[in-house]
Amino acid sequence: MKAIEIRNKYLNFFKNHGHKVIPSSRLIPENDPSVLFTTAGMQPLVPYLLGEKHPEGKRLTDYQKCLRTNDIDEVGDNRHLTYFEMLGNWSLGDYFKEESIAMSFEFLTKELGIPVEKLSVTCFAGDEDAPKDTTAAECWKKAGIPEERIYFYGKDDNWWIAGEEGPCGTDTEIFYDTGKPACSDNCGPACDCGKYVEIWNNVFLEYYKTKEGTYTQLKQRNVDTGLGLERMTMLLQGKQTPFDTELFAPVMEQLKKLAKEDRIESRRIVAEHMRASMMIILDGGRPSNIDRGYVLRKLIRRMARHLNKLQIDLSELSNLIELNVQTLKEMYPELEECKETIKQVIIEEKDKFMKTLAHGEKEFEKQIAKAKQENKNVIDGQTIFKLYETYGFPPEITADLAEEQGFKIDLSEFENLFKEHQQKSRMGSEQKFKGGLAEQNEKTIAYHTATHLLHKALQIVLGEHAKQSGSNITVERLRFDFSHPEKMTKEQLKQVEDIVNEQIARDLTVTCEEMTLEEAKDSGAMGLFENKYGEKVKVYTIGDFSKEICGGPHVTHTGELGHFRIKKEESSSAGVRRIKAVLEE
Repeated sequence: MKAIEIRNKYLNFFKNHGHKVIPSSRLIPENDPSVLFTTAGMQPLVPYLLGEKHPEGKRLTDYQKCLRTNDIDEVGDNRHLTYFEMLGNWSLGDYFKEESIAMSFEFLTKELGIPVEKLSVTCFAGDEDAPKDTTAAECWKKAGIPEERIYFYGKDDNWWIAGEEGPCGTDTEIFYDTGKPACSDNCGPACDCGKYVEIWNNVFLEYYKTKEGTYTQLKQRNVDTGLGLERMTMLLQGKQTPFDTELFAPVMEQLKKLAKEDRIESRRIVAEHMRASMMIILDGGRPSNIDRGYVLRKLIRRMARHLNKLQIDLSELSNLIELNVQTLKEMYPELEECKETIKQVIIEEKDKFMKTLAHGEKEFEKQIAKAKQENKNVIDGQTIFKLYETYGFPPEITADLAEEQGFKIDLSEFENLFKEHQQKSRMGSEQKFKGGLAEQNEKTIAYHTATHLLHKALQIVLGEHAKQSGSNITVERLRFDFSHPEKMTKEQLKQVEDIVNEQIARDLTVTCEEMTLEEAKDSGAMGLFENKYGEKVKVYTIGDFSKEICGGPHVTHTGELGHFRIKKEESSSAGVRRIKAVLEE
């Protein structure tokens, strides 16, 4: 069964069970500072899990484009991916454990035809915060899973929360038995020997964890589920890795034909990073030295490096991107429209990387000359790491060049420094996950409303081309990206500030209406009007000043906002400017 068939079966199944199919959110999150990219299907839905009313109702289903950065350096093995697709269904205060589990079981066994004996499940064992989840276990027994294939584990395995604070609760995970022999008498779903593969996670959100570590009941009980499409495709097709499925096979085969020196790990890295880069660019991402732009830059440069390892001419990149578009366009038709932009961005970044490598070689020559002067025959790890971190110069190239000059290199010191660097990066990534959409308090709600006033003010001062291309809100400030070709003048910034503060002083009423997308468009509401919206949308109107499609929440009157002050205006990427602003008492 092809991936597109699994996706369609999933969406149709839940549609037939009363769920509204909503479109995938963009990979680049809106109004969520918690992560660089959309990392899970539930991420764009956090406000609704907390009680905000969704315009499409209480039962939702979708496929969500996701990207996780923690394991970039692991890609190349037989299982890690940065970009993946998550299928999900949600109950926002509607059904709970029994119906969720019954539907999951029916979909897996009837729609996908997985034999019951291939399935095992895990449930929460209970602790001082929540009781043992015997309800979920009984639901599985009733569905058809025998007791000996129902396992109980603690918080590390069967409890879900996004970050340190937010909606949380027990979960039940579904595992597929690959048929491999058990590694021991204690072998079970928690074992990482490869016999059991997790395929689906049903999360039962009924608690809210505060910053202080206490648990309170949510306003409503929710269900949030996630099924990884690439993994399910691999298992149903009897393949060993996702790279053997139709999602990657054409590019993998072409790379093998082109390679003068075949390396399976390098082919996987090129195929995976190319797909991930294409999807980020499709959703508006561009390479840069910070945040998500840096991730995209790293993906493209790692891809170029491994094309070099395969001894494939980098001029083949355009053809490889074209092949990938043709491979994936059934799943993502929008790739066809965006392919020239994708090619341009990737090839320009590749060219920059080639210049970077040239600079790195010059720096390497300086280090060699210095080492010779000091009568050393070893390039130390600090130097190797500096070449890697500052110039993007790969350690294996340093090793090759050092060997040609009769030098050894201290890779052990480099590896220690690199691990330390990775740890800091991971900690930074985890730090970004704190708060976010779940952290809805008076301050973040005020900033959310202020972005609407800022958006409209920018269009008044600069013109209608100044459209939002992203935003990021914390309790300390708002950050707003918008399309504009040049730096704003001091006079323009003052004008924008004054307009926003004038609307705050007018104490305008903020109202919300639900309407169809066409009605919203006809009413003059601002919005991107892409496939990102469902059939129904929320439109927030701020007096006679602003009307915009948005999920909310917002203040009721602009007078609640305080004084608006722009702290900084800078470039975000080519053709995109960024404003950082604060609300003061």
